[in-house]
Amino acid sequence: MENSEEPKKNNGAFILIILLLLIGLGVTTYMIANKKADLNKCNNENLALKADMDGMNEMMKEFGFNAEEMSDDLTKNFSEMLKTYDQLIEKDASKADSLNIQKDKILGLMKDLENSKKNGRLNARKIAQMTRENTTLRSIMKGYVVQIDSLNTLNLKLGSDLQETTTKLNTTTTERDTYKENAAASDAKVKKAEILKAVSVNSVGMRMKLNNTTEETDKAKSCIQIRSSFTILDNPLASAGSKLIYLQIIDPDGKVLQSKSSNSFQTEQGSMAFSDRKEINYNNLSTDVSIYYDLKNKEAVKGNYKVKIYCDGSVIGNDTFTLK
Repeated sequence: MENSEEPKKNNGAFILIILLLLIGLGVTTYMIANKKADLNKCNNENLALKADMDGMNEMMKEFGFNAEEMSDDLTKNFSEMLKTYDQLIEKDASKADSLNIQKDKILGLMKDLENSKKNGRLNARKIAQMTRENTTLRSIMKGYVVQIDSLNTLNLKLGSDLQETTTKLNTTTTERDTYKENAAASDAKVKKAEILKAVSVNSVGMRMKLNNTTEETDKAKSCIQIRSSFTILDNPLASAGSKLIYLQIIDPDGKVLQSKSSNSFQTEQGSMAFSDRKEINYNNLSTDVSIYYDLKNKEAVKGNYKVKIYCDGSVIGNDTFTLK
C-alpha cells in the first residue's frame, strides 16, 4: 500500500514542476515579444524622425530656403555685433572683460558656421540652431547697450537683417510665446520661470606662464586652476539682488573637487558639495560670470570632467571638459 502511494506523489511533483516551467516559459516569451515590439517602435520612430528631417529640408528648398544665403546673413549679423562690442568697450573699458567674453562666443559661432559650410553640414536644422544662438546673443548685447549707452549715442545696427529667415524658421518664437502663456496660467510654471539660466558655459584648465599670468591648457600636468565662464541670462521674473553662484566640478573618478572639505550648500535634492562660489549683484539683466577653482599644488587627474552651475538651489547650467 505504501509502495503504490510513493509513485503517485512523485508523479504529482513532476506535473507541478512541468506546469511551473510552462508558466515561466510563457512569461518569458511574453516579455521578449514586448521588448521586440518596443524595439521595433523605437526603430520606426527614428526612421520617421529622419524622414521628417529630410522632408523638412526638401520643403524648405521648395519655399526658397537657401542655406548659403542665410549663412551669409548670420555671418553678417555676427560681424555687426562684434563691431558694436568694440564700440561699447571704447565707451566703458571697465566692462572690457565681460564684453570680450561675448566677442569670443560670437567668434566661436562664426567658426562653427564656417566649418559646417566646408563640411557640407549646412542644413535647415543647423541654420535654425544658429538663428537661436544669434537671438540669444543679440538679447545679451542689447542688455549691455542699455547699461553702457543709455543715451543711445552709438550708431547700432539692431534692425532685423534676418527677418526673412525668422519668418521661415519661427518655431522658436512660437514655442517661447506658448511657454509664456502657460506660465501665466500656472503657479508651478511661474515658479519654474523664475529660475535663472546660465548659457555658453565654458570650462577650461589654466596654467601659469613665465610672466606669472595664466592661459588655457588641456594638459593635466600643467593645470593649476579650473575656470568656468558663463552668462546668466536676463530674467524679469527672478528676484534681483545678491546671488550666490556655486561651481561644482566632478573629476573623472566621480569626486567633487572642493577648496574646503566643509564646502556644501542646499539644493532641491538636499545638501551638495561644491568646488567654489561667487557672489554677484543680479539686476535682472544678462550678467557674465567667471569662477576659478584653485588646485592648490595638487596635480589634476587626466580624463573627462563634469561641471554644474547652481543658484538658489537649482542647476542653471552644465558643461564638460577634458584634461589630457
